[in-house]
Amino acid sequence: MFDRAVGSHLYDESSKSYVDFFAGAGALNYGHNNPVLKQAVVDYIMRDGVTHALDMNTVAKRDFLESFRDVVLGPRELDYKVMFPGPAGANAVEAALKLARKVTGRQSVVNFTNAFHGMTLGALSVTGNSMKRGGAGIPLVHATPMPFDNYLDGQVPDFLWFERLLADSGSGLNEPAAVIVETVQGEGGINAARVEWLRALADLCKRHGILLIVDDVQMGCGRTGPFFSFEVAGITPDIVCLSKSIGAFGLPLALTLIRPELDVWEPGEHNGTFRGISPAFVAATEALRTYWTDDTLEKGTLAKGEQVERVMHGIAEAHPTAELKVKGRGLARGLRFADGETAGAVCRAAFDRGLLMETSGPDGEVAKVMPPLTITDDELDAGLGILTEAVAATLTRR
Repeated sequence: MFDRAVGSHLYDESSKSYVDFFAGAGALNYGHNNPVLKQAVVDYIMRDGVTHALDMNTVAKRDFLESFRDVVLGPRELDYKVMFPGPAGANAVEAALKLARKVTGRQSVVNFTNAFHGMTLGALSVTGNSMKRGGAGIPLVHATPMPFDNYLDGQVPDFLWFERLLADSGSGLNEPAAVIVETVQGEGGINAARVEWLRALADLCKRHGILLIVDDVQMGCGRTGPFFSFEVAGITPDIVCLSKSIGAFGLPLALTLIRPELDVWEPGEHNGTFRGISPAFVAATEALRTYWTDDTLEKGTLAKGEQVERVMHGIAEAHPTAELKVKGRGLARGLRFADGETAGAVCRAAFDRGLLMETSGPDGEVAKVMPPLTITDDELDAGLGILTEAVAATLTRR
């Protein structure tokens, strides 16, 4: 029963401390109760700043939009209109899918194996996990899965199957409105796409008039190093979905970024009561100004990611018969075990020792390491030490 949280630690009712390698599933890139962000939110509330304003103009919204333009979009030469689709990542995905279909007049969307895009019906239709899809209760249609990078272990050249289906009038593949992709599949098992694969995907979409949607809900806001996870590939998606850490303080906020010429919405065509919560705007603005006006956080994330990778390789080398595989990019890392039972046992052993982490992958076979980006080197070392002990203890018993 957790009671409070500070930085990279959670504390239960008895004040036992846990190192957090979960970070709210990527919603807490700046840690728990970050003092700079907390002060900004408290000051805003105490001066009776507007908390809820539907789509009305507010100072908090204006400050966020200006900061996002000046700190994030401008320096990266990205020209996007910012849409507030609702408070969660699934809302951002739903808006992206609706808009792509409205712009193109097509219905089909191509997604990828092991993808996860949310729990609402449209998002579930482009999600791979059968258990989550089964909860829909109705057929999930108008989506076609394609193999993610390395899904076929290099046996088939990249996009050969996809290209063939697009070119063949007898393939049965409806002309897609869009392709939706995660550059690193978080829930799917920390599967990181190669930059060459992402570039080839962007080129394929451009050649066939298909909109490219990047779901950066979990991997955006610096999780892989740069602010956007797709920056490393040098591509420019048509639509980008952001949520989780864009709210900075753990407060709900989601954005759908769209190329200006794609903004064909009629007034009120896609609306919602909680399309922008002002305290989240305040925290988000403060986070952008504090962490993204230089490259300090990005460099720190990449260095810490390399530290995690080194330790994971050491764990794998120490247990050669277990055939462990190290996965991921930046501070989104995974250690794949033979099965979900073993990975789950490792996470339980880690929890008993004071480390919070989760499993991912189709069978829960990947132990996932996603700490706050602001974690200190000493905290990271402590957590990785616990992980090393947990793996050793679990594999020894087995």
